[in-house]
Amino acid sequence: MRNALIVLIALLLCPASAWTQVKLSVHWEELTADDFRHAIQQSQGTCLLPFGILEKHGPHLPLGTDLLNVRYAALHAAEQEFAVVFPEYYFGQIFEAQHEPGTIAYSTHLQLEMLQETTDEMARNGCKKVIIVNGHGGNENLLPFFAQTQLEKPRDYVVYVLGLVESPPGGPPKKSTVINWHAGEAETAKMMISRPDLVHLDRAASESGADQARLKLPDALYTAIWWYARFPNHYSGEGGLATRELGEYEMKSWQDAIVKAIQAVKADQEGLKLQNEYFEKIKHPLDTRP
Repeated sequence: MRNALIVLIALLLCPASAWTQVKLSVHWEELTADDFRHAIQQSQGTCLLPFGILEKHGPHLPLGTDLLNVRYAALHAAEQEFAVVFPEYYFGQIFEAQHEPGTIAYSTHLQLEMLQETTDEMARNGCKKVIIVNGHGGNENLLPFFAQTQLEKPRDYVVYVLGLVESPPGGPPKKSTVINWHAGEAETAKMMISRPDLVHLDRAASESGADQARLKLPDALYTAIWWYARFPNHYSGEGGLATRELGEYEMKSWQDAIVKAIQAVKADQEGLKLQNEYFEKIKHPLDTRP
């Protein structure tokens, strides 16, 4: 009884902001309005937007694999280096998988408008440093383009994009010797960490993830149908060879990269200054001197 009273007194005497800071969730949607205010302060205005997609992932993984994996990595990273993590976001580029059941492919203009309004709204709520953490290969061209469009007009916040992260050398050796780009060994291994209950390794070999190589074009020549030409089953690799050990290594590498990104963004004091300087200069381009 005496110990309980001591704890109660300590809580009452503890500054509200300090206690709130200790208890804050990194999930945007779990915070109360007042806690959100404290979370923005604690995060130094740094927020994560984990970006996934809804698409087929071979015969053995869930449609939301990219979303589930990137949120797992982002949330765990934010718990190490505090940042506020935006809710589920899957409004990306996936035209190449529209022939598969469960795929949600939004129009190009909606993808860009939705992303712009989302980051604008995040900034209006105090997220002056928005890190988009990509979890889907089909967004690797979309997101740098979106970041570049932030120079279209002045903004009071900065968008940063953390693209797909390659794990450093080391870790458990991979068993597969073929191309594993989608629902393959590494991606399946990560799902064995984020949501093992949704992985069906026994189904992985029921479809081919082999490269069909149906287009004969130079490497530097791009055409949109390239992915379907190579992987018509929307599956690349051998997911059945995945192991939990590989998944732990891949996930930790991803989380470490996100933590470093958060730390770098928090330390960045020049990005917004340079952005503002640029917008001042574009008003008078003839005054710009070498």
